[in-house]
Amino acid sequence: MGVLHLLLCYGERSIVLQEGDLSVEHAKQKITTFLMFDGKAEEAMHYYVSVFDRAEIVSIHRYGANEAGAEGTVVHATFSLGGQVFMCIDSNVKHDFTFTPSISLYVACATEEEIDRLFEQLSQGGTVAMPLAAYPFSDKFAWVTDKYGVSWQLNLERN
Repeated sequence: MGVLHLLLCYGERSIVLQEGDLSVEHAKQKITTFLMFDGKAEEAMHYYVSVFDRAEIVSIHRYGANEAGAEGTVVHATFSLGGQVFMCIDSNVKHDFTFTPSISLYVACATEEEIDRLFEQLSQGGTVAMPLAAYPFSDKFAWVTDKYGVSWQLNLERN
């Protein structure tokens, strides 16, 4: 196996992920959600990994002294939730935008216990756009924005 090179979209900085940073399962994912935080990327990753099953932090690369971002913040990281890979960064540039509910992460929950637990944890410190309830399109559904500003739709899947 060779080394995977990933060029990020700011400056001339490139991140090299060494062999083993991504598992075979992760490497097969063609499209990956990329989340940009303002100094909270590592905290958010640890939080999400604690909330979801089959979750892990795959790799973290941090800014060092005298680099473009604040020392210790995330240059690039990957983590997986339920086998789905995500990437994130701490932007070293201040933007006039942040996350928006017009794009959300949809979670197909297998059990009532799972949807109840995810609703409880993801809504804590965030906001609830649609409370956990029955709707014409679902027996049990909720739409929340977590404490980091990421929007989640939770749906109890029918058997």
